[in-house]
Amino acid sequence: MAQSRTDDRPEPLRPASESMTLLVAAVIVHDKAANRVVLLQRSETAKFAQGMWDLPVGKSEPGEPITTTAIRELAEETGMVVKPESLEVAHIIHSAWGVEAPNGFLTVVFAAHEWVGEPENREPGKHAQVRWVDAESVPEDFVDTTAHALRCYLAGGAPISLDGWS
Repeated sequence: MAQSRTDDRPEPLRPASESMTLLVAAVIVHDKAANRVVLLQRSETAKFAQGMWDLPVGKSEPGEPITTTAIRELAEETGMVVKPESLEVAHIIHSAWGVEAPNGFLTVVFAAHEWVGEPENREPGKHAQVRWVDAESVPEDFVDTTAHALRCYLAGGAPISLDGWS
């Protein structure tokens, strides 16, 4: 005997695996009073962008809300904690292709102005360093997509960027 559904959701369709886009979250921790942001430098053994600077960023787990991804990744990488209600959408990046995302990825970049803790390198196998950086002196050797998102956020520019689309 078939079990009846108890909610109003329709039966799920088969996954559209050929068109799946990876969902990613990044966080700009911005200390407005000191005009500084938390950045990390990828290690020489990182999966991609070895030695380059980046925002705290990472992939969503299956079934995980994007705000949870942002909070989890920030804590895993830097030890800093933010509350969901303190996250503001700062930028959206839609990339056509990525190292682990042949069908593209969508990065929701959040800004947080309230946090607990100071940045520390919680993943030394992935990152060479994690630290505050003056917002006026962001390193040049920065991952292109997140560097653009950070510059747009700091300048009050366009909230959406496309990468790799023809």
